[in-house]
Amino acid sequence: MGTPIAGEFRFRGPSTLRRGCAGLCGCLALCMENDESSSAGTEPVLSLMEARVVGCLMEKEATTPDIYPLSLNSLVNACNQKSNRAPVMAVGEEEVTAAIELLRGKHLLTLFSGANARAIKYRHRFPEIWPIGPAGQAMLCELMLRGPQTAAGLRGNCERLAAVPDLAEFEELLVDLAARPNSALVQKLPRQSGQKESRWTAVIVAGAADLMTSDNSAAGSSPAAKTAPVEVEMKLPAAAEARIAALESEVAGLREELEALRDSLGG
Repeated sequence: MGTPIAGEFRFRGPSTLRRGCAGLCGCLALCMENDESSSAGTEPVLSLMEARVVGCLMEKEATTPDIYPLSLNSLVNACNQKSNRAPVMAVGEEEVTAAIELLRGKHLLTLFSGANARAIKYRHRFPEIWPIGPAGQAMLCELMLRGPQTAAGLRGNCERLAAVPDLAEFEELLVDLAARPNSALVQKLPRQSGQKESRWTAVIVAGAADLMTSDNSAAGSSPAAKTAPVEVEMKLPAAAEARIAALESEVAGLREELEALRDSLGG
Protein backbone atom coordinates (compact mmCIF):
# COMPACT_ATOMS: atom_id res chain seq x y z
CA MET A 1 0.00 0.00 0.00
CA GLY A 2 1.33 3.43 -0.92
CA THR A 3 2.17 5.89 1.80
CA PRO A 4 -0.58 8.48 2.14
CA ILE A 5 0.46 12.04 1.30
CA ALA A 6 -1.13 14.13 4.01
CA GLY A 7 1.43 16.80 4.81
CA GLU A 8 1.57 20.40 3.68
CA PHE A 9 2.51 21.23 0.10
CA ARG A 10 4.81 24.22 -0.12
CA PHE A 11 5.14 25.66 -3.60
CA ARG A 12 8.13 27.34 -5.15
CA GLY A 13 7.40 29.50 -8.16
CA PRO A 14 9.74 29.59 -11.15
CA SER A 15 12.60 32.07 -10.94
CA THR A 16 11.24 34.09 -13.83
CA LEU A 17 8.08 34.81 -11.89
CA ARG A 18 9.96 35.72 -8.72
CA ARG A 19 12.28 38.08 -10.64
CA GLY A 20 9.87 39.67 -13.04
CA CYS A 21 7.61 42.66 -12.73
CA ALA A 22 3.84 42.46 -12.50
CA GLY A 23 3.51 43.00 -16.24
CA LEU A 24 5.03 39.61 -16.95
CA CYS A 25 1.88 37.92 -15.60
CA GLY A 26 -0.15 39.65 -18.29
CA CYS A 27 2.38 38.64 -20.95
CA LEU A 28 2.24 35.07 -19.67
CA ALA A 29 -1.55 35.09 -19.96
CA LEU A 30 -1.32 36.18 -23.59
CA CYS A 31 1.28 33.51 -24.28
CA MET A 32 -0.92 30.80 -22.80
CA GLU A 33 -4.05 32.02 -24.59
CA ASN A 34 -2.18 31.82 -27.90
CA ASP A 35 -0.93 28.33 -27.08
CA GLU A 36 -4.42 27.13 -26.15
CA SER A 37 -6.09 28.66 -29.20
CA SER A 38 -3.64 26.78 -31.42
CA SER A 39 -4.80 23.50 -29.88
CA ALA A 40 -8.54 24.14 -29.94
CA GLY A 41 -10.70 21.07 -29.50
CA THR A 42 -8.52 19.46 -26.86
CA GLU A 43 -9.55 19.42 -23.23
CA PRO A 44 -7.06 20.90 -20.75
CA VAL A 45 -5.11 18.95 -18.17
CA LEU A 46 -4.60 20.70 -14.85
CA SER A 47 -1.67 20.77 -12.48
CA LEU A 48 -2.35 20.14 -8.78
CA MET A 49 -2.16 23.89 -8.12
CA GLU A 50 -4.55 24.73 -10.96
CA ALA A 51 -6.95 22.01 -9.81
CA ARG A 52 -6.91 23.44 -6.27
CA VAL A 53 -7.81 26.91 -7.57
CA VAL A 54 -10.67 25.65 -9.77
CA GLY A 55 -11.93 23.34 -7.02
CA CYS A 56 -11.97 26.17 -4.50
CA LEU A 57 -13.96 28.42 -6.84
CA MET A 58 -16.49 25.64 -7.51
CA GLU A 59 -16.77 24.87 -3.80
CA LYS A 60 -17.32 28.47 -2.70
CA GLU A 61 -19.87 29.05 -5.46
CA ALA A 62 -21.93 26.20 -3.97
CA THR A 63 -21.34 26.68 -0.24
CA THR A 64 -20.93 30.47 0.15
CA PRO A 65 -22.54 32.09 -2.91
CA ASP A 66 -22.74 35.43 -1.08
CA ILE A 67 -18.95 35.90 -1.36
CA TYR A 68 -18.58 34.40 -4.85
CA PRO A 69 -16.79 35.32 -7.16
CA LEU A 70 -13.66 35.35 -4.97
CA SER A 71 -11.03 38.01 -4.50
CA LEU A 72 -7.37 37.00 -4.69
CA ASN A 73 -7.05 37.07 -0.89
CA SER A 74 -10.14 34.89 -0.43
CA LEU A 75 -8.89 32.47 -3.07
CA VAL A 76 -5.49 32.14 -1.36
CA ASN A 77 -7.24 31.44 1.95
CA ALA A 78 -9.45 28.83 0.30
CA CYS A 79 -6.42 27.09 -1.25
CA ASN A 80 -4.73 26.93 2.17
CA GLN A 81 -7.87 25.83 4.00
CA LYS A 82 -7.19 22.89 6.33
CA SER A 83 -10.70 21.39 6.31
CA ASN A 84 -12.00 19.53 3.24
CA ARG A 85 -8.53 19.50 1.69
CA ALA A 86 -6.06 16.71 0.97
CA PRO A 87 -3.26 17.47 0.86
CA VAL A 88 -3.13 20.68 2.90
CA MET A 89 -1.23 23.37 0.99
CA ALA A 90 0.80 26.40 2.06
CA VAL A 91 0.79 28.79 -0.89
CA GLY A 92 0.92 32.57 -1.30
CA GLU A 93 -0.46 35.14 -3.73
CA GLU A 94 2.39 34.55 -6.18
CA GLU A 95 1.63 30.87 -6.68
CA VAL A 96 -2.13 31.43 -6.90
CA THR A 97 -1.67 34.32 -9.36
CA ALA A 98 0.53 32.13 -11.57
CA ALA A 99 -2.16 29.42 -11.55
CA ILE A 100 -4.84 32.02 -12.34
CA GLU A 101 -2.98 33.18 -15.43
CA LEU A 102 -2.48 29.62 -16.65
CA LEU A 103 -6.18 28.86 -16.09
CA ARG A 104 -7.17 31.98 -18.01
CA GLY A 105 -5.13 30.70 -20.91
CA LYS A 106 -7.05 27.41 -20.69
CA HIS A 107 -10.35 29.34 -20.62
CA LEU A 108 -11.24 27.84 -17.24
CA LEU A 109 -11.23 31.08 -15.27
CA THR A 110 -12.35 34.63 -15.92
CA LEU A 111 -12.06 37.98 -14.17
CA PHE A 112 -15.11 39.66 -12.66
CA SER A 113 -15.45 43.29 -11.68
CA GLY A 114 -18.95 44.38 -10.69
CA ALA A 115 -20.18 47.95 -10.29
CA ASN A 116 -19.63 47.84 -6.52
CA ALA A 117 -16.54 45.63 -6.53
CA ARG A 118 -13.48 47.15 -4.85
CA ALA A 119 -11.11 44.52 -6.17
CA ILE A 120 -10.89 42.18 -9.13
CA LYS A 121 -12.57 38.86 -8.44
CA TYR A 122 -12.36 35.48 -10.10
CA ARG A 123 -14.93 32.94 -11.27
CA HIS A 124 -14.55 29.52 -12.85
CA ARG A 125 -15.84 28.37 -16.24
CA PHE A 126 -15.85 24.63 -15.55
CA PRO A 127 -19.32 23.92 -17.04
CA GLU A 128 -18.33 25.65 -20.28
CA ILE A 129 -15.35 23.35 -20.76
CA TRP A 130 -16.95 20.22 -19.30
CA PRO A 131 -20.77 20.47 -19.65
CA ILE A 132 -21.89 17.91 -17.08
CA GLY A 133 -24.68 17.99 -14.50
CA PRO A 134 -24.49 19.38 -10.94
CA ALA A 135 -23.77 15.98 -9.37
CA GLY A 136 -20.94 15.36 -11.84
CA GLN A 137 -19.50 18.81 -11.16
CA ALA A 138 -19.61 18.12 -7.43
CA MET A 139 -17.71 14.87 -8.01
CA LEU A 140 -14.92 16.59 -9.94
CA CYS A 141 -14.79 19.43 -7.42
CA GLU A 142 -14.28 17.05 -4.50
CA LEU A 143 -11.73 14.95 -6.40
CA MET A 144 -9.76 18.13 -7.18
CA LEU A 145 -9.89 19.24 -3.54
CA ARG A 146 -9.25 15.90 -1.81
CA GLY A 147 -7.60 13.54 -4.29
CA PRO A 148 -8.60 9.89 -4.87
CA GLN A 149 -11.60 8.64 -2.87
CA THR A 150 -13.87 5.63 -2.64
CA ALA A 151 -17.29 5.94 -4.23
CA ALA A 152 -19.00 5.97 -0.82
CA GLY A 153 -16.59 8.54 0.60
CA LEU A 154 -16.89 10.74 -2.49
CA ARG A 155 -20.69 10.59 -2.34
CA GLY A 156 -20.65 11.71 1.30
CA ASN A 157 -18.34 14.61 0.49
CA CYS A 158 -20.47 15.69 -2.48
CA GLU A 159 -23.63 16.07 -0.40
CA ARG A 160 -22.57 19.54 0.78
CA LEU A 161 -22.26 20.76 -2.82
CA ALA A 162 -25.24 19.30 -4.69
CA ALA A 163 -28.10 16.84 -4.51
CA VAL A 164 -26.68 13.37 -5.14
CA PRO A 165 -28.42 10.04 -5.85
CA ASP A 166 -28.11 6.85 -3.83
CA LEU A 167 -24.82 4.97 -3.90
CA ALA A 168 -25.76 2.59 -6.72
CA GLU A 169 -26.83 5.40 -9.04
CA PHE A 170 -23.86 7.49 -7.89
CA GLU A 171 -21.47 4.72 -8.97
CA GLU A 172 -23.25 4.50 -12.33
CA LEU A 173 -22.63 8.21 -12.82
CA LEU A 174 -18.94 7.69 -12.06
CA VAL A 175 -18.82 4.92 -14.67
CA ASP A 176 -20.48 7.25 -17.21
CA LEU A 177 -17.90 10.00 -16.53
CA ALA A 178 -15.13 7.43 -16.99
CA ALA A 179 -16.59 6.32 -20.34
CA ARG A 180 -17.24 9.71 -21.96
CA PRO A 181 -16.98 9.45 -25.77
CA ASN A 182 -14.53 12.35 -26.16
CA SER A 183 -12.38 11.87 -23.07
CA ALA A 184 -12.78 10.43 -19.60
CA LEU A 185 -13.06 12.77 -16.62
CA VAL A 186 -12.54 10.16 -13.88
CA GLN A 187 -10.80 6.83 -13.57
CA LYS A 188 -11.21 3.91 -11.19
CA LEU A 189 -7.83 2.99 -9.71
CA PRO A 190 -6.82 -0.62 -9.08
CA ARG A 191 -7.46 -1.65 -5.49
CA GLN A 192 -4.18 -1.74 -3.65
CA SER A 193 -3.09 -4.18 -0.98
CA GLY A 194 -4.63 -3.26 2.37
CA GLN A 195 -7.50 -1.28 0.85
CA LYS A 196 -11.07 -2.49 1.22
CA GLU A 197 -12.36 -0.59 -1.82
CA SER A 198 -11.02 0.89 -5.02
CA ARG A 199 -10.65 4.63 -5.31
CA TRP A 200 -11.64 7.03 -8.04
CA THR A 201 -9.44 9.85 -9.29
CA ALA A 202 -9.80 12.86 -11.60
CA VAL A 203 -8.17 12.16 -14.96
CA ILE A 204 -8.08 15.88 -15.77
CA VAL A 205 -5.57 16.48 -12.94
CA ALA A 206 -1.98 15.48 -13.70
CA GLY A 207 -0.53 13.37 -10.88
CA ALA A 208 -3.82 13.11 -8.97
CA ALA A 209 -3.66 9.31 -8.91
CA ASP A 210 -0.45 9.54 -6.85
CA LEU A 211 -2.24 11.33 -4.00
CA MET A 212 -3.41 8.39 -1.92
CA THR A 213 -5.63 9.68 0.86
CA SER A 214 -6.35 7.79 4.05
CA ASP A 215 -9.78 6.33 4.83
CA ASN A 216 -10.38 9.17 7.28
CA SER A 217 -9.67 11.91 4.77
CA ALA A 218 -11.85 10.20 2.19
CA ALA A 219 -14.69 10.20 4.68
CA GLY A 220 -14.31 13.93 5.24
CA SER A 221 -12.13 14.31 8.32
CA SER A 222 -8.60 15.69 8.47
CA PRO A 223 -5.79 13.41 7.28
CA ALA A 224 -4.35 11.49 10.19
CA ALA A 225 -1.03 10.60 8.66
CA LYS A 226 1.80 13.03 9.29
CA THR A 227 4.54 13.56 6.75
CA ALA A 228 7.21 16.16 6.16
CA PRO A 229 6.18 19.16 4.01
CA VAL A 230 6.50 18.44 0.30
CA GLU A 231 8.06 21.11 -1.91
CA VAL A 232 6.63 21.29 -5.42
CA GLU A 233 8.21 23.48 -8.06
CA MET A 234 5.79 25.05 -10.52
CA LYS A 235 7.12 24.81 -14.08
CA LEU A 236 5.83 26.79 -17.03
CA PRO A 237 5.56 25.27 -20.51
CA ALA A 238 8.78 25.58 -22.50
CA ALA A 239 7.14 27.94 -25.01
CA ALA A 240 6.02 30.30 -22.24
CA GLU A 241 9.47 30.21 -20.62
CA ALA A 242 11.07 31.08 -23.97
CA ARG A 243 8.69 33.98 -24.56
CA ILE A 244 9.25 35.36 -21.08
CA ALA A 245 13.02 35.11 -21.58
CA ALA A 246 12.66 36.98 -24.89
CA LEU A 247 10.60 39.69 -23.19
CA GLU A 248 13.16 40.06 -20.40
CA SER A 249 15.93 40.35 -22.98
CA GLU A 250 13.96 42.97 -24.91
CA VAL A 251 13.32 44.99 -21.74
CA ALA A 252 17.02 44.84 -20.87
CA GLY A 253 17.89 46.11 -24.36
CA LEU A 254 15.41 48.97 -24.08
CA ARG A 255 16.91 49.97 -20.73
CA GLU A 256 20.38 50.08 -22.28
CA GLU A 257 19.10 52.22 -25.14
CA LEU A 258 17.39 54.55 -22.68
CA GLU A 259 20.58 54.93 -20.64
CA ALA A 260 22.54 55.67 -23.82
CA LEU A 261 19.98 58.28 -24.85
CA ARG A 262 20.20 59.92 -21.43
CA ASP A 263 23.99 60.03 -21.66
CA SER A 264 23.85 61.59 -25.13
CA LEU A 265 21.50 64.29 -23.81
CA GLY A 266 23.77 64.97 -20.89
CA GLY A 267 21.47 63.82 -18.17
